[in-house]
Order: sequence, then structure tokens, then C-alpha cells
Amino acid sequence: MTDLINKIKKFFRLTLWQDLPEQSNILLRWLIDSLRVSFIVVRELATGELNLRAMSLVFTTLLSLVPLIAVAFSVLKAFGVHNQIEPFLLGVLEPLGPQGPEITSNIIGFVQNVKVGVLGSLGVGMLFYTIIALIQKIENAFNFVWRVKRARTLARRFTDYLSVVMIGPVLVVTAMGIAATVMNNDIVQGMQAIEPFGTLLLFVTKLIPYLMIILAFTFLYMFIPNTRVELPSALIGAIVAGVLWVSVGKIFASFVASSSNYTAIYSSFAILFFFMIWLYLGWLILLTGSQVAFYLQHPNLVSLGGRSYALSPRLREKEGLSLMVIIARQFYQQKHAHSFQELEKETALTADILQELLVTLEQGCLLVELAGDEPRYVPATDSSEIRVKQILDCLRTAEEVDVAVSKSKVESGINVLLKQLSESQEVALSGLSLRDLSMGQSSDK
Repeated sequence: MTDLINKIKKFFRLTLWQDLPEQSNILLRWLIDSLRVSFIVVRELATGELNLRAMSLVFTTLLSLVPLIAVAFSVLKAFGVHNQIEPFLLGVLEPLGPQGPEITSNIIGFVQNVKVGVLGSLGVGMLFYTIIALIQKIENAFNFVWRVKRARTLARRFTDYLSVVMIGPVLVVTAMGIAATVMNNDIVQGMQAIEPFGTLLLFVTKLIPYLMIILAFTFLYMFIPNTRVELPSALIGAIVAGVLWVSVGKIFASFVASSSNYTAIYSSFAILFFFMIWLYLGWLILLTGSQVAFYLQHPNLVSLGGRSYALSPRLREKEGLSLMVIIARQFYQQKHAHSFQELEKETALTADILQELLVTLEQGCLLVELAGDEPRYVPATDSSEIRVKQILDCLRTAEEVDVAVSKSKVESGINVLLKQLSESQEVALSGLSLRDLSMGQSSDK
């Protein structure tokens, strides 16, 4: 038994991460990649970071749920389909068993009691603020998963968040209506009496709720993170989350059905107790699916075991200079500016390290980010005006705190030595510009 455990540990510690031969079977490669991603995701869950994010979202959801549904109810009422909210909530809260309809009824009652005319302008403002705070919290959680350090700008938050609140419910109800219309079509109804089409249509009918869940999750994974998420990665992550949602929902439903002891202990609070647990599980499942999508889109991180690695000072200078040269050359040749994803492929750096370098160079006024749907980067000024020494100084002094440096006690001889080294480097570089470096030139000295 001990030998078996040691072999399993060795497999997950060493064997799983070894490079496969090029002639390996495609199925074997897929299986190994799936095991690697699964191992990394489970390890990420074990660290507790995603758990904390999910718990935080539960609290924010409880505060914002009624305002969010109230706004969605108002939007759908304008289209005359506001009655579709209740069936949607019943489907989401189905794992709560017989308590699901009770919670749904209470939420709908709260929403119907919201009187916009009584709230006034300040009340309506607070209503939208709680909704935007919820979506911002969700974005922060997804950005954490995708290792995005920069959130949307204030203008983008306003437009993107409101579009989700206003258009999202309409799209959901429209999709549900289209599915129902197709299934009730006379041709489809006639095909049900013909085998094997009848059995196939019955199977498709049962699959529709799961397909709706997967499509909704795919939309969330592509829209919410402040980075470009590829459709295949988002779709596979949504499939994983959808399977977990259904599986965990059935397990949780059986748990609720057999929890008469909790009802006896907590009395009427048991409903809230189960509701909060299901909210927590739902957010954890969503974040887990997003984690899967992230690693599928970044296979280089999977090969590294999902761990983040910091650059040494020497590599920081080397990779930072290389990054500036790639961007400057693209700009000098009057080509389309590189996006973040293109730079990621060009440099072969991990997303978090690349992002750190870009932020450092932006703060040093060496790069600027172009406005658009996805971030693209160009030199802040003419590349002939940017000195290589200036780039190196920016990369070396990043994250330095002037107050801490000024209060530190250093031997005077060390300061003299460092000053001499800096002057020698400046002489060696002899005014070498970024354009010179990007065109393959180097210092003559």
C-alpha cells in the first residue's frame, strides 16, 4: 500500500509534468493535458483563494439580488415577458428542493414591493450602485482567476455593466422563448411520432436546460474578465462548470431532502442557511470553470505546473528590453500594434509576468496603451528619443520606495561604487536609442 501511494505521489510530482515524445498519441496527449489541468485546478482550490472569493460574492449577492432582479423585471416588463423571471429563478434554485419555490416566492414578493416612485432619485441611484458593485465584485474575482491586475476603466464599467443589466435578461428570455417555439413547432411535433426522431427529440428536450447553462457560462467567461478570452477555452470551461453545476445540484438536493435535523435546529432560518450554501457552491463552480478556461488558454502555464515564477533582476532587464524592441520594431515598420495576446505569443512569457513588465514600462512613461476593445501597446514617444539606459533604469528601479531608500543606511563606499558602475554603463551604451536596438544596431564602445 505504501509503495502504491509513493508511486502516485511520484506520478503527480514528476512523471505527469515530463514532456511527451512528439510521436505520442493524440488521445494520450489530451488525457495528460486534462490530468495536468485537473491537478492544477484542484490544487488552486486547496489553497483557499477561490473559496474566499466565492464567500465574498455570496455576501454581495445577498445585498444586490433584489435590486438586480427588480431592474431585470422592469426591463422585461417593457417587453411584456416579465413573468419569465419566476420560472428562471425556480430553475436556478431547483437544488433547494421544496424550499426553492418558497425562496423564489419571497424574492418575487420583495421585487414587486420595490416602488421606483417612492425611492426618489437618490434611492434609484443606490439601486444601480448596488448592482454595479455586484458586477464589479464579480469582475474582480474573474480578473483574479485570469491574473489580470487592471480592472475596466470607469467609462467601460458604466457601459459594459449597464449593457449586461439591460440586455442580459432580454437575451436569456429570448433564448428560452426560441427553444420553446422550436420544440412546439408543428413540424417538430409531427416528427415526434416518427422513430428514431421521437427518441432523439426527447433527448434534445432534456438537454436544452443544460445547453442553456453552458451558453450562459460561456458568455460570462468571455465577457466578465478584463482580457480577451478565446471561445474554445471559454466553451470547455463552461462545459466543465455546467457538469459540476448539475452534479453538485443533485447531490445538494439530496442533502437538503435528508436534512430534517437542520430544519429542527434552525427553524425558519434553515431556508436562508441552505440558500447561502447553494450560492457559495454556485459561485465556486463558476470560478472553477473560469480557472479551467484560463489554463486551457495558457498551456505554457500548464507545463510549468500552474505556478507563477518571478523574473530575476538580470532576466527582468533582458525580457523588458526585448519587449520594448518588439513593440518599437512593430511601430517603426508601421504595422498594427501588438495586442496583449500577441505579445504573449511573441515573447513566450506567462501572462502575469508580461503584465507586470508592461505596467512597469507604462509607469516609466516608456509605453502607452491604445484605447480599444483590447489593449494594444506602442512606444510613448519616438523610439529614437528613448535611450536604452532609460529603459534599464526603469526596469531596475521598479517598485522602489523613495522614502525607504532615503532612510536606509549604506556605506559611502558602496554608493560611490554603484555610481561608478552607472556612469560606466552610460558610457558603454553611448546614447544607444531604442530605435538603434530595434534595427539591430549596438553601441560602438
